[in-house]
Amino acid sequence: MIDQLRGGFRYLVEVLKGGEVVESEWISNLVPTEGLNHFLTTEFKGTSQVGTWYIGIYEGNYTPSAGVTAATLPAAATESTAYAETTRVAFVPGTVAAGALDNSASRAEFTMNATKTIYGGFMSSSSAKGATTGVLVSAVKFSSPKVLDSGSVLRITAGFTLTSN
Repeated sequence: MIDQLRGGFRYLVEVLKGGEVVESEWISNLVPTEGLNHFLTTEFKGTSQVGTWYIGIYEGNYTPSAGVTAATLPAAATESTAYAETTRVAFVPGTVAAGALDNSASRAEFTMNATKTIYGGFMSSSSAKGATTGVLVSAVKFSSPKVLDSGSVLRITAGFTLTSN
């Protein structure tokens, strides 16, 4: 019998205004087929691994599906580029332990430079805002949209866990 392996990203999404957290939520993601295929080909077929992953955000009222890719997500979800950071924010994971890792020691922060409503986030291998290249390994629609004013911060803690049943 083959054991089932389960995995996925979980996000803590926080809205900061004036340096204070005014809203937060935990949300689980979708690992699209493109991401699943990347994990399998990297580990079992010897393709090149990605050195750095990047977190992005989107402002369209979009629900990710298994078929979404790095090429289709920016337009389908209306990727937001209205933040001060020059690129998507790097995912800097800590130590792997008990089948899990996260970026809690170096959380991704987006300092908004316009008033926007953000509906979700994603993780991709491309750093450029709006890039349609690379690999998409995670996409998530928040349970409620985040209304952000210019100067407010959207902070994302992302973690990935694998478990065997």
